[in-house]
Amino acid sequence: MSWQAYVDNNLVGTKKVTHAAILGKAGGVWAKSAGFTISTEEQKAIIAAFTNKEKVQASGFRVADQKYFFVSSDTYADDPNLIVVQGKKGGDGAVLAQTKQAVLVATYVLPQTAQEAGMTVTGVGSYLAGQGY
Repeated sequence: MSWQAYVDNNLVGTKKVTHAAILGKAGGVWAKSAGFTISTEEQKAIIAAFTNKEKVQASGFRVADQKYFFVSSDTYADDPNLIVVQGKKGGDGAVLAQTKQAVLVATYVLPQTAQEAGMTVTGVGSYLAGQGY
């Protein structure tokens, strides 16, 4: 399956997230939904959010020129290659999931919920981590 198919079918196609992208941890956008632009500076900060948790907890993070306040960060015992960070902006939010080689970025707007978006992104992230990505 292509990276774009993961975004189109497994993330945005579920209707649980509004926009999504897959970033390479070494840099670059592997795939993204239409109209979803993450600046180079935002990409670098998103990738750094997983190694500098204190900063993201204190300052939040930006996705597509929107600021999200830090809500949670989880590492999964059954999949240590998967780390998930969630942020909120009013009733809307963003979910970031880091695997070995990639970072999934997804945003959602009401009536989509944090739980639905989180489960969707975590599921795709877990699958990719299990495949060595």
